[in-house]
Amino acid sequence: MDKKKSVDQYIVKKDKWQNELKVLRRLLNSTELEETVKWGSPCYTIKGKNVVSIGAFKEFVALWFFQGALLKDKDKLLINAQEGTTKALRQWRFFSVDEIHPQRVQKYVLEAIENQKLGKEILPLRKKSLVIPSDLSETLRKNNKLKKCFDQFTTGKQREFADFIASAKQIQTREKRLQKIIPMILNNEGLNDRYRK
Repeated sequence: MDKKKSVDQYIVKKDKWQNELKVLRRLLNSTELEETVKWGSPCYTIKGKNVVSIGAFKEFVALWFFQGALLKDKDKLLINAQEGTTKALRQWRFFSVDEIHPQRVQKYVLEAIENQKLGKEILPLRKKSLVIPSDLSETLRKNNKLKKCFDQFTTGKQREFADFIASAKQIQTREKRLQKIIPMILNNEGLNDRYRK
């Protein structure tokens, strides 16, 4: 699929944030970064390495710096949107087009590009062991076919299923999630396979 067309489609779908997305896109395309689409969102790379992406959410538009923790960030504009989950990823949120100051954004983006060229990188922590929550474990124990299918997944994919169940706070949510993943497991479909294409 034409990546430019995909980015255009992404922006068109985000009615509320089209101006902000267009401004950020223009800024990013004025650099040496290559525009592509990853995980359904515009992503900007250098030599195949992710540097920054843009995304529109309900309340804001964000720039995601893949190695944002390495940026100087003297103005304290970047946040870790997934505290305890990500080490390197940092997000800069914009609530209106007026908050996007081109020179300031450019400064951060150029520093991120330079860091990537220098090979600066924070590697993700690898989780040590697979912990299967009791409700998933009990379901697997009761259903041999399901267990067989589950065992054929890589440890990483098994961990995604386990974490998906374990991260639900309420019993009803855990049960809903469990019912969602059963057909996926039986169809040999990983929880996040559709995002990996």
